[in-house]
Amino acid sequence: MPRETAVDFAIDRVQVLAPDGSVDEELDPDLPEDRLLGLYRTMKLSRRLDERAIALQRRGELGTYAPAIGQEAAQVGSAGALSESDWMVTSFRETPAYLTRGTPPHVLLWYAMGMEEGAAVPRETRNMPPSVPVGSQALHAAGLGWAQEIRDEDAATIGYFGDGATSEGDVYEALNLAGVYSSHAVFFCQNNQYAISVPREKQTKAETLAQKAISAGIEGVQVDGNDVLGTYAVTRDALESARGGDPVLVEALTYRRSLHTTADDPSVYRLEEEEAEWEARDPIERFEAYLRDRGALSDERIAEIEASIEDELAEEIERAKEGAQRIDPADMFEYVYATAPPELERQRADFGGESDGE
Repeated sequence: MPRETAVDFAIDRVQVLAPDGSVDEELDPDLPEDRLLGLYRTMKLSRRLDERAIALQRRGELGTYAPAIGQEAAQVGSAGALSESDWMVTSFRETPAYLTRGTPPHVLLWYAMGMEEGAAVPRETRNMPPSVPVGSQALHAAGLGWAQEIRDEDAATIGYFGDGATSEGDVYEALNLAGVYSSHAVFFCQNNQYAISVPREKQTKAETLAQKAISAGIEGVQVDGNDVLGTYAVTRDALESARGGDPVLVEALTYRRSLHTTADDPSVYRLEEEEAEWEARDPIERFEAYLRDRGALSDERIAEIEASIEDELAEEIERAKEGAQRIDPADMFEYVYATAPPELERQRADFGGESDGE
């Protein structure tokens, strides 16, 4: 019996801004100038915060930190498309997304300092705290989106994860559940080419990660993740679809130009030629070229923005340090057990804190 094609599938790829800053006028989301400049400043703020945070970690003033250098367009563009009623679920590298949603830099630094205040969810926001376990973000997004469907809310949830997470069963289960139950979820995969040190080609034979949506019966789309306007437009449309009960998987093609975390050395597993190739596609420089061409940016305006960022970060870093000084390190022994086990009591005594058991 001859075989017949059961179903044909296709994955669209979207790019609005080319690497040289030229724009596809038909796809341009046509944002007002003040909004464009706001996106640009947030991208610049995020990169400078990452640079300062790495320096703080090297001086022992911060714990392990995961910079998002190179991924600013993917996150700022996607988070910029969210409405106030939408929820955001993150992993551990979403500094640009948090900044876009209004989280102050000192709060992000508190999280890296190990302070619970850095993981708080203020009532006036809909930003979940970072979730480090790989793939857990997709499950949380699917659940929140399902609740929005049950409540018939005109809102959606975006869940951020990396290419490595798509090799986890949790992500497929989340996609499948979202499709079956019409979850208001947008699954946002930042394909930064590496799952820590494992390159994308050693993770899957699939031509795209977006096509993994097909097996769950939902839409998948691929976007140039270094194109902030393309990412914004694709995410905006995906969120609108999700609000109607049709979840979407977005694969944003980007590159982690810095460390996986401050405990990592990418020179062990990456070639300088590859890094140079992606440096030429830098998302901030691309957006800057576009804004210059529109007359929205000049050397003087860029200098003003950079100066204001330096002033802001100086204040925010000082505020983060002041907050950390109010914390008693011995508090790490509290709030886990109602009655501390003997081993924890011994550790508390060695640390120099008071022990209830002695």
